[in-house]
Amino acid sequence: MTVSLEQLQRCHVAVDLGAARTRVYVKGLGLVVDEPSVAAVNTRTGSLIAVGALAEQMTGRTPEYIRVARPVSGGTVVDIEMAQRMLRHLLGDKLRRQLRRKPRLRAAACTPHEADPLAQRATVETLVGLGARRVELVDTLIAAAVGCGLPVEQPTATMIMMCGAATTQIAVLSLGSIVTAVRIPVGGNAIDEAIIQYLRQHHELLLPSQSVRPLQLALHGNGLQLTGPALTDIHGRDVATGLARTVRVDTAAVRQAINTPLTAVLDGVGKVLRDCPPDLVADLADRGIMMVGGSALLPGLDQMLRSATGMPVHIAERPDVCSVLGLGAMLDGKIQPMVLNPLAG
Repeated sequence: MTVSLEQLQRCHVAVDLGAARTRVYVKGLGLVVDEPSVAAVNTRTGSLIAVGALAEQMTGRTPEYIRVARPVSGGTVVDIEMAQRMLRHLLGDKLRRQLRRKPRLRAAACTPHEADPLAQRATVETLVGLGARRVELVDTLIAAAVGCGLPVEQPTATMIMMCGAATTQIAVLSLGSIVTAVRIPVGGNAIDEAIIQYLRQHHELLLPSQSVRPLQLALHGNGLQLTGPALTDIHGRDVATGLARTVRVDTAAVRQAINTPLTAVLDGVGKVLRDCPPDLVADLADRGIMMVGGSALLPGLDQMLRSATGMPVHIAERPDVCSVLGLGAMLDGKIQPMVLNPLAG
């Protein structure tokens, strides 16, 4: 961990700017914001109309003068000004006044593994624009591992898989640091896109943007396994006529479409295990893989990983908020580092 726990304990607020959701943890108050990372803007006046859940409901339903923006992509802030405006409204006036009273407001933020300096600077500038005098950056994988209760500071291997909306990050941790890790540009959005493309190509059906994730869950009553209903009715719009239409879809074929992006995830797990020292791999055979992130809740994904790797696979108790809760635990001083004093002589 590049940032010391002492530095993090001086911070007042922790922020996890994700591609799908933004979460804010305030010291002494807990998790105060957990909303979609979406903002709706009036392009004629430049004014902000809605943020969070309300803005997400507007996706695909707005007149041409209203633009629905997503200022965060793949864990990286791509529009600093919009991200600041979104955060300002998500926090609300009362909470902002409380934070403004801090003489030197310090903030901690999650950054994806091996985020480039430009992405790190965008995160820092976003929070500095909200009044933070100093911003500490923590690797998302370490924060998530702390948040789901893994013994990060111990000299034993722990493997974590962060399934986000835009990326999947896999790492092996030991002694509070990342031993080996990989970041794959495949996440929940890629799985959604695979379903959309399958229905468009094979059934000439367009789905409303808001219905993809519920569809993804509904199709797999028993996850990615072969058991479950063989056929499912899907409602959408005909590509040719534009009229509403219902088609009966073979769930086995949709499973096959989803398996294509998931193969890249399995390749990433294999790469991490190949790069890992043999002693740590022996630890992982007993401990297994801990899955965190919103897309970890995809039914059957854990069984698929278990059968592909032969290792135990666990899903965190609250996988979607592990990162920000881990940062919050560091802020509150609940994590004690393993002290390695140099030997005399």
